Amino acid sequence: MDHGTLETPDVALHYVIQGNGPDIVWIPGGDQTGETWAGQMAAFPDHRNVSYDPRGAGRTVCRVAPPWPIPVFADDCAALVRAVCQPPVILIGLSMGALIVQEMVCEHPELVRLAIAMGTSGGKSGFIQEWENAEIRFFGAGGKLPPDFAVAHYATLMYPSEVLGDDALWAKVKPVVEAAYKDRDGRMLAAQWQACVEYSAIDRLPQCNVPLHVIGFSQDMQTPPARGRKVADAAANGTFHLLEGLGHCSMFGHRPEVVNAKLREIVALHG
Repeated sequence: MDHGTLETPDVALHYVIQGNGPDIVWIPGGDQTGETWAGQMAAFPDHRNVSYDPRGAGRTVCRVAPPWPIPVFADDCAALVRAVCQPPVILIGLSMGALIVQEMVCEHPELVRLAIAMGTSGGKSGFIQEWENAEIRFFGAGGKLPPDFAVAHYATLMYPSEVLGDDALWAKVKPVVEAAYKDRDGRMLAAQWQACVEYSAIDRLPQCNVPLHVIGFSQDMQTPPARGRKVADAAANGTFHLLEGLGHCSMFGHRPEVVNAKLREIVALHG
């Protein structure tokens, strides 16, 4: 995996590249870095896989303080695509990354030939809005979760009961949770989640003709699959897929083979 830095007026964007072939750009979720996608990149050895650390995570350095709305995150992604890829590219994103996917197909459609949004929503409301707002207020007030509590807390939002009830599976995925949340800067976490809770592209998706495939996970507590179905239904060229028994982050250490097979199936449909 090769590393690089893209310099823009606002940000030094750390990115990674692996493989050769048509470009797939993997957009991380909140609290994730480009290297998180290593297992998915390995499933696409016939492509050039590109990912990066979004503002507020990893080795990316942002010279502009938050707030950073989702269109700003998408502008960073678009700059990377123009600089290191041969567009139009395939975009694949999870969670916050899936919101960036939506913004890319709406505002930078010339850069995208196929988009896949996983664990996404068309706008926050009800429980998921109240939960994210509560965490934003907690961190904004200077709150800090002890590392062991943070790991236990966020694990329930990342993985389904199959993982949490199986000691061997939990031991396998616990390092994934720790990497994202054990020592997380709460201010940066809140900045990313503020962008997510404020975002909706639902009114623009009917005018977007880029093929948009939305993948939902039946045991996703963080973004229940009904939220993703609304995105697919709103898009002019949208398709919804439901993967049973998986949680928000099951592709990382739980059932990556199931998610990777679906991703390869969708990519194959579009040549």
